Amino acid sequence: MKQIKRNIELLAPAKNAEIGIEAIKHGADAVYIGASSFGARAQAGNDIDSIKHLADFAHQFNARIYCTVNTIVYDNELKDVERMVHQLYRAGVDALIVQDMALLRLDIPPIALHASTQCDIRTIEKAQFLEKMGFSQLVLARELSLDEIKGISSNVKVPLEGFCHGALCVSYSGRCQISQALKGRSANRGECAQFCRLSYDLEDERGNKLMKSKHLLSLRDFNASDRLQQMIDAGISSFKIEGRLKDVDYVKNVVAYYRQALDKIIIASDSLERSSCGTSSFTFTPMLEKSFNRSFTHYFIDGRQSQNGTKMASIHTPKSQGEYLGKVTSTNGNVITLDSKSTIANGDGLSYIDSNGDYDGFRVNKVIGNRLFLKDTCDISRGDKVYRTHDKAFNDILAKPSAKRTISLDFTLWAVGKQLCLKAVDERGSAVVHSITLDNEPENAKQPQTERQRQVLSKLGDTIFTMRNCEIRGNFFIPASILTQLRRDTIALLECTHNMAYQRELRKPEDKSAIFPYKNLISADNVANHISEEFYREHGVTSIEPAIERSDKDTTIVHSVMHTRYCLRRELGACLKDRNARNTLPSPLFLRNGKTLLRVNCDCSRCEMTITIQ
Repeated sequence: MKQIKRNIELLAPAKNAEIGIEAIKHGADAVYIGASSFGARAQAGNDIDSIKHLADFAHQFNARIYCTVNTIVYDNELKDVERMVHQLYRAGVDALIVQDMALLRLDIPPIALHASTQCDIRTIEKAQFLEKMGFSQLVLARELSLDEIKGISSNVKVPLEGFCHGALCVSYSGRCQISQALKGRSANRGECAQFCRLSYDLEDERGNKLMKSKHLLSLRDFNASDRLQQMIDAGISSFKIEGRLKDVDYVKNVVAYYRQALDKIIIASDSLERSSCGTSSFTFTPMLEKSFNRSFTHYFIDGRQSQNGTKMASIHTPKSQGEYLGKVTSTNGNVITLDSKSTIANGDGLSYIDSNGDYDGFRVNKVIGNRLFLKDTCDISRGDKVYRTHDKAFNDILAKPSAKRTISLDFTLWAVGKQLCLKAVDERGSAVVHSITLDNEPENAKQPQTERQRQVLSKLGDTIFTMRNCEIRGNFFIPASILTQLRRDTIALLECTHNMAYQRELRKPEDKSAIFPYKNLISADNVANHISEEFYREHGVTSIEPAIERSDKDTTIVHSVMHTRYCLRRELGACLKDRNARNTLPSPLFLRNGKTLLRVNCDCSRCEMTITIQ
């Protein structure tokens, strides 16, 4: 009995169709992209024609396109969402990533639905309920450990999607309301004002400043590239790269890196297989450090207790830290000497953090050995750590075509009477036979023709195909022009056959008898329309507080505006439960940015933190 292998998916972000195509070329098995609206990234919308173009390109490789329709929806927008989903389905989109449960009740096509990370999936009970609702894939909360992922995986059958790389929201996704509360810009409507990336003074209850102007809520970027095997073992099948607002160079580099890393695991396993087809070749060596990053963290993937003093936050700056180069050994005006083995070039952008923890950067004008000549002097000192935030040589490579993805195929050529036949079978499983009627039966050739005919058939440069094997049955002479036409017609038929056979996953049925695991919903549960409210009541919820965006009450007075697993006290070495904590801080703590004052509330029993507005 043939073993059914488990599909492993690399899921890449795309701000637009052009970036999505590059993600596919560089090895993505699927791409998630925003539609014209309702996509949780207001600056990353795309029209239907662009999405269709991307879907057509992706489907050549059996890669899939997921559209984000993961904002909360107001009553007066429900019909607009219905119309848009019909358009997306006709455009060839494979699945929708959604947060608002109203979509389960709308009149939409049978398109597969994925539960967004905004659904805040942290428990077995929540995952089981969403599986019963017919979701084809569940996007787990970023905060989960390997053990917690394994617990959910052991209790559901639906594939699980987990983030493996990129920026981190400090709050549980879907449960951050500070932007709406302070600016009227809803993070659950794609308009996050990013209060977590601002600098704050840390104060006690009397207003005494304990720290000044630090980015205390700004997390480092997630990097699980060395935990991929463990994530697979825990139950993750889809590896998601964050970054729908990132530029094309970022997507190229990060996707290529994870493609190579996952391929090593898949090739070494008898039970795993890649979920799309094709082979990507690159003109560069992918390096995660060369793309935007605030330095890296494993976050909670190994559990909280395994942090061993490592940091989660980038408190000095929310900007990119980049690639570590070395330390300054001497300075002389606008010339610094660096202890580094890396090659540094004119035009590189470097940054440093000085002894006071302040962040600054500069551009290199000239390099002689390890001496860097700067345009202007800067306040950099001996011993300061230097990072490269812009690698001119690397970025110049990425600015050009930097990857090609191909599908391998096998040809068989033979003649029957006047019929010259060519069979093509590709790695996707598509197969066709095409023939041309000759004027006369081909004559046996006096000289071997096999190599010449293989060369003609292998000229597939203007297609996505590359020839793997070619069997020539017989030794007969055929003009190159006829072979070329036969090859082109066969390839066109092969592509048409594949397109016609391509199948999308259908939406799974909803279990109307399933009971939601919680009886009471608060504003952070984001119920924003009457259909969503009816959905939850039908599944056993008895008390529903409307989303803050639709409430006529100031719910931020009662509830937190941030709910996080990240703990500021622990980050600063002042955990109240840690007897060996190196620092002590008073309680309560406050964060101040201008006129904004926030209270830090540490729930030590849950090892969580909430932020409330004062």
